[in-house]
Parts: sequence; structure tokens; C-alpha cells
Amino acid sequence: MRKHLYKPILFITLGIMASACSKSSGPLAIFKKLSPHDAYAQRLKDNGFDRTAMGSTWLLNADKVVSAPLNINIPYKETGYFADDKVSSTALRFDAKRGQKLRISITKKPVSNFAIYADLFQENGTQPKLTAFADTTGAVLEHEVKQTGKYILRLQPELLRSGEYTLTISAGPSLSFPVSASGRPHIGSFWGDGRDEGGRKHEGIDIFAPKRTPAIAAANGTVTGVTVNNLGGNVVFMRPDNADYTLYYAHLDVQTVQQGQNVITGDTIGLVGNTGNARNTPPHLHFGIYTNSGAIDPLVFVDKDLRQAPPVSAPLKYLNATVRTSAKSSRLYNLPSDKGFAVQTMSVNTPLSVSAATDSWYKVSLPDGQTGYISSKNVTTADNIRNITLKTNHPLYNAPDTANAPRKKLVAAGDKVGVLGVYRNYLLVSNGEETGWISE
Repeated sequence: MRKHLYKPILFITLGIMASACSKSSGPLAIFKKLSPHDAYAQRLKDNGFDRTAMGSTWLLNADKVVSAPLNINIPYKETGYFADDKVSSTALRFDAKRGQKLRISITKKPVSNFAIYADLFQENGTQPKLTAFADTTGAVLEHEVKQTGKYILRLQPELLRSGEYTLTISAGPSLSFPVSASGRPHIGSFWGDGRDEGGRKHEGIDIFAPKRTPAIAAANGTVTGVTVNNLGGNVVFMRPDNADYTLYYAHLDVQTVQQGQNVITGDTIGLVGNTGNARNTPPHLHFGIYTNSGAIDPLVFVDKDLRQAPPVSAPLKYLNATVRTSAKSSRLYNLPSDKGFAVQTMSVNTPLSVSAATDSWYKVSLPDGQTGYISSKNVTTADNIRNITLKTNHPLYNAPDTANAPRKKLVAAGDKVGVLGVYRNYLLVSNGEETGWISE
């Protein structure tokens, strides 16, 4: 009786906990504002669920999944499923550049009563650093990248909640384009291009537009300098709010701001020209970014060329389902591309559990827990391959591991079972009532 009551009671208690999401509790809340994920973890501990199998597994998975993320390239889109009978989580690692603004959005089915905690980490030696967080009851998670490197996004739902989600990760500029669209501006010279017959390198980008096209503030900030010099001609320096760098506008025909003036995004800084050493070139804005360590490439900060993630084309019917490989030799990749590294080669009829679909790929896990991506063309329904009659009694295990996996039941000699898949020296079988693993 207790076994049957445990899950409903736990579900009701966790529901009460979820309704108190805005209230951080426990000793950690005294010293800092908790992320939604950490606040939920703290409530699990406060209510004693860290001493239950599901609660302790949820807490362990939070760290474990971040230490072994799957690799992706952004922009990226996946549709996945979290089941209420599993303690699920996922982590995705990708490269991001300073100056980009990451946009992470999650849509859900159902929309309510199904929270997914999203936490963004920056790889920082052996201990990833939490840099941004949200849950799907709030707005889209946006994060300005302050340091080029690898980042990890962790998604983890509440316990005993199930549903489908679609995740989209994109990257765009963190600043607005510094020349008015009215002049149909285009970038004609990039960072690192040769100057003065190879004597120096270009420390910015040149944005060409008709003379006297407005050059505009790329962010809210303060004008820190309005000067004239031989190289840049009429120039303006401005410091965006809360930034550790300064924007540099050069070759202006005229400046329209004063030092110390506060500006907002889109305000006119000056008018495009060809003053300074650009007097013999078509009108353009030289746009640069300077830090305490010198100039950095500004293109990523203002690049308008946004790439869209490919749509999910792999059939969604296999989400949260067991499939099997259909080719004699199928590869499991470390990222959803055949240009990635093949972490394992699988024989035909290898069972796989599908957790998400991205582009034409499935994110899957092998029976031993190994995760990766496989082309959706190389899987099929895990239906009956053949029937066999057992010659001896066979324990039915919930995993292909007789040493560690628990027994589900004993299948007697003479019983007929259907074979659904093969992995190493084990068969995935079903007797019509239960599915599990037996040794060959």
C-alpha cells in the first residue's frame, strides 16, 4: 500500500513546493539570491527529499550532467521530452565569442505546471562558473558574452513533471549597428586588414555610407571624448553603460554631441564623412572598440548577419521512445553532424533511447548510458525482431548488466519472448507484459 501511495504524496508535496518558487529558503538564501534551480534544490533539502531515491538522484544529476555535456554548434534548435517517471536532465556545450548576445528560448507543452530550469555556465578550469539562469515561467534568457570561450547550458525539469519542449539557442550582436539604416551601410574593410603598405593592421571596421549619413550610438552610454586628430579626423569616444570598453567613431564629417553628454541607443553621434587620413577615400565610419588591453575586433559586437538554426526535421514520434539501429554499422557522434567525432560504432539492432531531435538527428543514450547523436535515417521502431523460446530460466534485468542491474522478475524455461534489440551479450526482450534484458 505504501508503495502505491508514495508517488502521489511526493507529487502533491512537490506541487506545494513549486507554488512557493518565489520564496528562497534555507541557509544559502541568507547570503545570496538563489537561482530558480538552486532555490528548488534547497526546498528539496528543506523538505527531506534529498534522502529519497528520486530527490538524491535529481541533485546528483544536476552536477553530473554539467561535467559531461554534449557538444553543439550555435545557432541550435532541438525538440525534446522529459518524462515524469525518469529523473532527467541535459547539458549542451558550445563556443561563444565576446561581444555576442546569447538568446536562449524554451517553449513547452504543457505551458503550465511544467517548469524547466535553464542555467548557463562558462567553462572555467575544473569548476564551471554559473553566469546566467532562468526558468521557463519567466522571459527568454539573454546573456551578453563577456569572455570568449566554451559555455554549457543545463536544462533540468522539476521532479514528477513531464512534457515536450523546444529549445532554441541563437547568438547576435550585443550592440546596435553604429550607422543609420537610411544610408544602406555596408562593411568594406575588416579587422586586421593591411594599412600603410603593410606597416600596420586595421584596428576596427570601416562602414561605408553616403556622406552625412547619421552615425548613431550603438548603446546607451556617455560621450567621453569629442576631439580631432590627424589619423581619425573628427572623432567621438563613448562609453556604454556598465561596459569595460569604449566605442570609437572616426572620420566623421561633423560631430553632433559634446563630452559628458548622455546618449541612448540610436541617438546621432555625428555624420559620416572622410576626415583625417580618409580624405581620399569614399565616406565611411571607422568604428573601433578599445579596452584597457587595447583594441579588439568590433565585428562580433555589431554584426547584423544572423544565422538561423536549421528546423527540426527528424520525426518527433520517437521522442521518449526506444528505437534500434537499422544499418549494419551506425555511428554515434559527439555532435549532430557527420563531421563530428564518432564516439562509438554500433551494430544493427542496437537499442537506443531518444530524448530529443535536432535537425535530422536524434539525441540518444545507449543502454550503458553513453550519450550522443545519431542520424534519424539510421534508426527504426524497436518492434519485434524475432520470437524465441527460452531453454532455461532467465532473470529479467532492467539494464544489460547482470552484476549491478536489479532483477525485475524471473522468466521461466519454455516461455516465449520477443527480441526487440541486441546489445553486447544481452537481448532486450518482451513477454507482452514486461520488457527487460536477459543474457544470451
